[in-house]
Amino acid sequence: MRLYLHFLSIHLRSAMTYRASFFLSCLGHLLTTMNVFFGVVFLLDRFQSIGGYTLPQLALCFSAVLSASGLAECFGRAFDVFHQLLSDARFDRIMVRPRSLVFQALCQEIKPTMFFRFLNGVILLVWAVRSGAVAWTPWKCAVLTLMVLCGALVFFGLYLVNAAVCFFTLEHVEVLNIFTDGAREYSKYPFGVYGRSVLYILTFLVPLALVQHWPLQYLLDRGPAWYGALPLAALAFLLPCALLWRLGVRHYCSTGS
Repeated sequence: MRLYLHFLSIHLRSAMTYRASFFLSCLGHLLTTMNVFFGVVFLLDRFQSIGGYTLPQLALCFSAVLSASGLAECFGRAFDVFHQLLSDARFDRIMVRPRSLVFQALCQEIKPTMFFRFLNGVILLVWAVRSGAVAWTPWKCAVLTLMVLCGALVFFGLYLVNAAVCFFTLEHVEVLNIFTDGAREYSKYPFGVYGRSVLYILTFLVPLALVQHWPLQYLLDRGPAWYGALPLAALAFLLPCALLWRLGVRHYCSTGS
């Protein structure tokens, strides 16, 4: 942890070299994410509810995923640009060092500006919690915490898959962004709103619904209590992600740079 904090301080000092650019980037992240939610606000100003969900309920839904994805990006951003490590032959140097490959890869690319996307999600989450959309109990508070933390680990697993695929393609595969950037954008509504087929894909293939749609049903008293434990089941997704990463590392033969 001490070594990671050292790398974090290095990247933070580097980002603060051009302070105006840093703060403008932070402002851009705040405005981009809020712009998505403002579309929901304007829509509900006319129709009052969507799929039976009110604005505070949708805010809770969106902010949980936004906080989770923002937290994952704070620490796992390097996997989103992992193809650059391969093309620059930096991964060759990583492999000969006596540290975990995943840890070293994470330390190569840290974006402090991503913290503001996480902060944006937390601010919206606090508003949603205080809006009275949910009759809170200690267990429901724990479920909401699991939605954010387990959701962050699911997004981290998706970034790990993205990096593992780069071992075979040597380039970033844009189609995988459907489940990272796309999931964050579409999470402004519960995934069940998009139809049963989409809900099944995001439950059994990429378990994003296990940290959004299903536990949300319990929080809103629309489902049984065991729905609240489903975010823990989503952690099983990390196993195939780790196996794919190990397969990619074994397949790697250097770029020859």
